[in-house]
Amino acid sequence: MSEKCKPRPSRSQGNPFWRGRALADFTKAEWESLCDGCGRCCLVKLEDEDSGEIHFTDVGCRLLDPATARCRDYGHRARRVRDCIRLTPESAASLTWLPPTCAYRLLARGEDLPDWHPLVSGRRASVVEAGVSVLGRVSALEDELPVEALVDHIVAWPGKVPKAAKRGRSKKG
Repeated sequence: MSEKCKPRPSRSQGNPFWRGRALADFTKAEWESLCDGCGRCCLVKLEDEDSGEIHFTDVGCRLLDPATARCRDYGHRARRVRDCIRLTPESAASLTWLPPTCAYRLLARGEDLPDWHPLVSGRRASVVEAGVSVLGRVSALEDELPVEALVDHIVAWPGKVPKAAKRGRSKKG
């Protein structure tokens, strides 16, 4: 695939498709195009049984390709990974483990897409440049480690907005 993202967002009255609409009104293609391909949601997360707090790890789902930050079998992921969550317009606002940079989470909260998002920048590489992608940051895949070793892989960065990404926040317009 070329550096340019395809398809480009449709614009009506000068606004991109994601502004001024409810997530539930998006077409399937529009919905899928919101994913920036960072791979953060494909990192294994641990929940503290006592507090309910979610902890990210730097361990990827068994289907995550660390070289591309993409799912190796996106179309069949829910069948192949039992606990893979299918994101919906209803769940986008309530899932506390979605990264703070996630377009679904941002739009569900009434925020706009950041300048580094591929739909805004027109380039997939902008996600890596902003430091949002998991490229080069996945230490292992979940099948490569015993479950009890996951706690040793807890990291904070997936739950934070990188400095370069903070500089790339666009204003709602």
